[in-house]
Amino acid sequence: MNTTTQKRKGLGLGVTAWLLGIVFFFPIAWMALTSFHSETDAATNPPSFGAALTLDGYREFFGTGGGASPWPSLINSTVASLASTVFVLLLALPAAYALSINRVRKWTDVLFFFLSTKMLPVVAGLLPIYLFAKNTDMLDNIWLLVILYTSMNLPIAVWMMQSFLAEVPVAIIEAARVDGARLPTILARVVAPIALPGIAATSLICFIFSWNELLFARVLTGVVAETAPVFLTGFITSQGLFLAKVCAASLVISLPVLAAGFAAQDKLVQGLSLGAVK
Repeated sequence: MNTTTQKRKGLGLGVTAWLLGIVFFFPIAWMALTSFHSETDAATNPPSFGAALTLDGYREFFGTGGGASPWPSLINSTVASLASTVFVLLLALPAAYALSINRVRKWTDVLFFFLSTKMLPVVAGLLPIYLFAKNTDMLDNIWLLVILYTSMNLPIAVWMMQSFLAEVPVAIIEAARVDGARLPTILARVVAPIALPGIAATSLICFIFSWNELLFARVLTGVVAETAPVFLTGFITSQGLFLAKVCAASLVISLPVLAAGFAAQDKLVQGLSLGAVK
């Protein structure tokens, strides 16, 4: 393949990548632009791109117009997402260590069992969980969501971290054992620093899944433990769809996930690449 052909191929791939990026970014840009329009301009068909910009949608979202404040819901989502992610990492790291480095018997069957738990439709377990929460007085409790999100994200976290920990050199672990290090020390001071990109990728994905979860939060919470996605659904009422307000709320609620992904993008790419190379 000559140099001209290589340049044309690289240019074609670059143009394709830019087009795909624009396609994926366009809905977000549209949502951001609509959030700065008035409800009248946002509801026009076709859309009015040159309409006057306003912050009324954000004022309505943050309750300055007399509506409900979003801060309790945002705090609940933050607590549930961060706490469940921490618990997932504490449980997934030793499990992945047992399945990748110090392998237990029939470790492939164990991995398949973890994966099989994700095959059950979420709605199929909704009624038993609701009855359990009702009988234990756990309805509208944020810690019930923490437990649920931990159990929901644990299988995928074990699968990911097992692949990451398989890349950790066994010689380093054996050297630590010779020096008298016990398992907690090995996990905290040897395995975790080496597998840090993979741990960061796993934690980011678990955080995103927990932050975006709606079904369990919608059914099992009310007022006290209401999360941000549930709060967002409250903007769709029988009086109509307030498009500008919904777009403003959606953008604000998406910012923590976007910020976390942007801040950890290098670790995410490095971690996913580490798990893919064998």
